[in-house]
Parts: sequence; C-alpha cells; structure tokens
Amino acid sequence: MNHETAAPVGAPTTAFKSWLCVLCGFVYNEQDGLPQEGIAPGTRWEDVPEGWVCPECGAGKSDFEMTEI
Repeated sequence: MNHETAAPVGAPTTAFKSWLCVLCGFVYNEQDGLPQEGIAPGTRWEDVPEGWVCPECGAGKSDFEMTEI
C-alpha cells in the first residue's frame, strides 16, 4: 500500500527557482518575489512583467539566467 501524500491543491508542481542578473549579480528568487517592486512572493519568472528591470543595475529580463543556489 502506498502512503505518499499528494501535494495540496494549487501547490506548484515544480520547485521555485532563482534567477541571477549576469551584469550585477542581483538574484530574483521566485519564492520570495519582490514585494517592494510589486511582485508577490511565489511569482514565477515567466510571470514577471517583460518591462521589469533589475532594481540594482536596470538590466532587463534578458540579462538574467536561471541559477541553482
């Protein structure tokens, strides 16, 4: 008999990721979001607005890379 528990309804199916600005080293963590920038905790990178820029150096989303921390 298998006693594994299912993930709660609405729970993400993949782990949160971190994204690194390759220009200045700023890290965007999906789990934390950036509430001070209007991005709620749990906001996936693909859901961050395209016009958003790095709060440290002003780089665009294209200057970020997914990184394991």
